[in-house]
Amino acid sequence: MLAEDAQVYVISVAAELAGMHPQTLRQYDRLGIVSPRRTRGRGRRYSWRDIEQLREVHRLSQDEGVNLAGIKRILDLEAEVARLTQQVEYLRSFAEPGRRVFTAGPTGDVIAMRRGQRARMGEQRSTGGAIVLWRPTRRTEITYR
Repeated sequence: MLAEDAQVYVISVAAELAGMHPQTLRQYDRLGIVSPRRTRGRGRRYSWRDIEQLREVHRLSQDEGVNLAGIKRILDLEAEVARLTQQVEYLRSFAEPGRRVFTAGPTGDVIAMRRGQRARMGEQRSTGGAIVLWRPTRRTEITYR
């Protein structure tokens, strides 16, 4: 059995499995809606996950009446939710019942500490291995160190 991410289907096979014309797949690739991996010769190779995504695009377009810009936005938001869900699960792996997991670093950053690690007051160097969860800037973002 192949993995969902195995890039094995050429465009004609992927189009047939998704119930679409190959030109439609090319258009979706150009628009960044479903972008398969490329071979050295620049040929498209689709995975089963790509084909499932193509089917979802088709469903949203035909059954729900969503335009391509809306579909792209929906797919981007779903990818963001999946990324954030994975990040939450990662941060939960730090948690132990009754223990503090987050603290403020010397620069004011909110950081996740390793089990048993405590931030030292007045420490001016980087908290090696810590994850910066929030940094007070104009644009809030989550970064990894």
